[in-house]
Amino acid sequence: MGKAGLRVSIIGAGSAVFSMKIISDFCKVSSLSDSNIVLMDIDKTRVENVLVLAKELSQYFGAKLTFEIADTIKGAVEGSDFVINTAMAGGHGYLDLVRSIGEKHGYYRGIDAQNYNFVSDYLNLTNWNQMTLFLKIARTIEKYAPEAWYLQAANPVLEGTTLVSTQTGIKMVGFCHGHYGVEALAKFLGVSEYEWQVGGVNHGIWLTKFTTKEGKNLYEEIEKVAQNVKYEEFKPSNPFDDQLSPVAWEMYKMYGLFPVGDTVRNSTWKYHRNLETKIKWYGAPWGGADSEIGWKWYVEQLAQVVNVIDMFAKMLRSGVKINELKTGTPIDDYLKEILSEKLSGEQHVPFINSVVTNTPGRFVVNVLNNGKIKNVDNDVAVEICATVCGEKFEFEETHVPERIVNWYLKPRILLAKQALDAFLNKNVKLIADILERDPRTKSSEQVEKLISELYPIVIKKAKEIEEQE
Repeated sequence: MGKAGLRVSIIGAGSAVFSMKIISDFCKVSSLSDSNIVLMDIDKTRVENVLVLAKELSQYFGAKLTFEIADTIKGAVEGSDFVINTAMAGGHGYLDLVRSIGEKHGYYRGIDAQNYNFVSDYLNLTNWNQMTLFLKIARTIEKYAPEAWYLQAANPVLEGTTLVSTQTGIKMVGFCHGHYGVEALAKFLGVSEYEWQVGGVNHGIWLTKFTTKEGKNLYEEIEKVAQNVKYEEFKPSNPFDDQLSPVAWEMYKMYGLFPVGDTVRNSTWKYHRNLETKIKWYGAPWGGADSEIGWKWYVEQLAQVVNVIDMFAKMLRSGVKINELKTGTPIDDYLKEILSEKLSGEQHVPFINSVVTNTPGRFVVNVLNNGKIKNVDNDVAVEICATVCGEKFEFEETHVPERIVNWYLKPRILLAKQALDAFLNKNVKLIADILERDPRTKSSEQVEKLISELYPIVIKKAKEIEEQE
């Protein structure tokens, strides 16, 4: 691509924690620090607060970033070189609504909580509004910025990347940060330098390579530890601290490779039937991030962050400098992160830099399979390692054992394809068929009542997204 002064749009920019990490990274990468960042969000107050923070952050780092707010998707996309989508259509209110209706009809944690898909904001059966938004952004890019890259950050990344890549011809890649779970495993083994590789599908990736720099297979160390792990001693520091949970060790014993990141959350019904079961496998007191207790903790933490960011924006408007902001709360860690000289760890800005400057970089990417993982459908997005230089991807050869392909990936991929089929055809009968196979279903009447209450809302919300500018 090789051009300076990029135009980069962030759709869903009101998600301040993510947006500020991205903007902070742009400030720190000198080759990109003169970019024009376009912020778009339907929540005008939050996006304006992000704008205040972004301008101050750019000044703090001495970057030459410029910013603007776009009111529409077209306004954000037109003329852009990269479009980053982090938007959650309907926000947490929609998640809570569809979950509550599901639970009312006997589906613990909502109907989207399915075998191998238990992450609470990873809705695929009821998220027609989110899928509609994905396609709307992609088709806007196709029409008004056909050479732009679409970077999928919003969940569900597996379904979203598959949907956009099969329904449009734009350049796209999906990103997640679950692969950083490898670091927790390495620290546990006392290893500071190591080689690693992951492969699978988003929120379903496996540690396919784990060696020392000298080539020693660290799975030998994992196997030694696995024989003596005492599940009752596991004490998570927070609901998301699950990389070394009893679930992870049980999945390793079952599948032969170690699950990484959110894969640990996307396990089977054995670990998720009720709160008591979740606590047993994910640790007390929360029972993991996706229990009613764990998710409540997360939403409360998120609300605190949003409130503090609003306060920060108000303080900056009054003349306080960003390096003078103090709260005495955990949000200080967030401030330290965006003000640090180190990059955030999110892959979006390094990827953009590799594409624009032809600087090789190693990434974990979500792209259509097309033979990259054997025995997996070609028309579904897989998550694998690749070196990117310019617009050339060199994918690492990734061997995923047959046990994982047949027992984990294929069932998860089938669910993704079923969810997309139901969405694309707006066919609630297909949703009903999925629920008839759900172990929580006790009768067809239960399914009918659930669908008659829930899916008019799902269809209405999707239509609202379609009609928005």
